[in-house]
Amino acid sequence: MSKWALITGASGEIGSAIAKTLAKEGYHLYLHYFQNQKGIETLLQELEEFNQEYIPIQADLSKEDGMDRIAESIFQLDALVFCAGKELNKLLIDTNRVEIDFSVHLHLSSPIKVTQALLPKLYKQGKGSIVFIASIWGEIGAAVETVYSAVKGGQIAFAKALSKEVARSGIRVNVVSPGVIQTRMNEFLTEEEKADLEYEIALGRMGTPEEVGDAVAFLLSEKASYITGEVLKVNGGLFT
Repeated sequence: MSKWALITGASGEIGSAIAKTLAKEGYHLYLHYFQNQKGIETLLQELEEFNQEYIPIQADLSKEDGMDRIAESIFQLDALVFCAGKELNKLLIDTNRVEIDFSVHLHLSSPIKVTQALLPKLYKQGKGSIVFIASIWGEIGAAVETVYSAVKGGQIAFAKALSKEVARSGIRVNVVSPGVIQTRMNEFLTEEEKADLEYEIALGRMGTPEEVGDAVAFLLSEKASYITGEVLKVNGGLFT
């Protein structure tokens, strides 16, 4: 029986890694993206080897009509992975209200509303799995990332609450919480800052997008059939 998963933010480095891992596991994919047309085109080319079906969905999740577009584009659904996001590196005192509203809507309001719109499709299946890609900062907080920490913490709280609400319907809800991952998001760091960060990580290195993808695949699989409401830390021992 065919399995379909929606990945939001699929054109990013972590989203693309998740897509390739799930395609390898036999999933057909709805691939959401916003502005990164080149990224989604590259991903579609890379996914050809897995011989599944792929449906790209362009939508701005910071707007109501973007969320509606996603909901209207989904037919069969077995898994939902929320990976769309944008880091906000600013002192709170320097962060304007537009930036705060954008971050809250993109990371918290839209995942809640998209989940609400798509839950009936999971209920219809009688089973399913939802995974949020949160952040270590949503667990422990980070200076200069106060708003980002808050919205990622909100994702974790929502996932824990939802897991209790939908468990008897056969739906599991979990969180993958990455630490420092080798992506363009960390390009602003100097080599010295990267070395200092890696020194703080127990395993002595940054993680890879593929390692996040493997964690997502595990939580979606039957191997995690008795796991719900959990936060799977993928941080190399930076925080335990």
